Amino acid sequence: MHSPSPLPLVDLPVRRLTRGDLVSCADLSEDRGWPRDEHRWGLLLSAGTGYGIAEPDGKGLVAACVVTPYGPCLAAVGMLLVAGRHARQGIARRLMRHVMEETGSTPLALYATPEGQRLYEELGFAQVGRTERVLGRFRAEDRPSAVTTRPAAADDLQAMVRLDLPVFGIDRTHIIARLPAFSDRLRVAEENGELTGYAALWPSGDAHVVGPLIARDTATAKALVTALAASTGRPLRADVDARHEELLGWLVERGLEPGSRTAVMTYGIEDLPGDATRRFAPLTIATG
Repeated sequence: MHSPSPLPLVDLPVRRLTRGDLVSCADLSEDRGWPRDEHRWGLLLSAGTGYGIAEPDGKGLVAACVVTPYGPCLAAVGMLLVAGRHARQGIARRLMRHVMEETGSTPLALYATPEGQRLYEELGFAQVGRTERVLGRFRAEDRPSAVTTRPAAADDLQAMVRLDLPVFGIDRTHIIARLPAFSDRLRVAEENGELTGYAALWPSGDAHVVGPLIARDTATAKALVTALAASTGRPLRADVDARHEELLGWLVERGLEPGSRTAVMTYGIEDLPGDATRRFAPLTIATG
């Protein structure tokens, strides 16, 4: 008797991921030339829902992605990765279609690489903005900032949530509450006892990433970046909303080099909610 032929990869079932899949997810990142980022995967799998397609032999994953929910108004799709050996076989499309079915009428947002943008456009996503990555050794300015910043304390979390809500237009309490454990440094800016911004610094490969970066104005954003950069000897990385040209120009002046660009895309909603003038950088380009 003939044994049944194996299912084509695009017909393999999609399953929910758990923290037990952390190493397999990190293997996928490494396979595609990204840092392993088990730390980031851990955050995403605890704050959101992971979806994956297992290798037929049970060893690792063919593909994975994570959906971070923000109530009925928005969900962010991130970390959509397909193992290099299985690329260009329709697997990313299969996984995205499954995610779109699972999320139903909830509007979606994602950050697309140039390679992935066409697929998302074919699925009905539209570009509403872009981010620019900068990376390098940060050189501080000679003169100190007039903006006051300090390390965040436990009792700052509620004020951070209140500050964050109008900036992102959605309740991100479940993400912000995880920042103290996730980040190596968490800093706030304040004036007359009122929070005017906050930013986190977290590890990725041999670099430290700045994000989220929420600030009343560019001067506040610069002060937060400067303070965080002073606390690390690693290269600094940030994915900055391209509308913030002044901050991007300043980061380049301070020694960071322009890198890759990503398209900010939405589905079922005309633009991201909130106030982009104060949203300088997302947490990660996986969660918004």
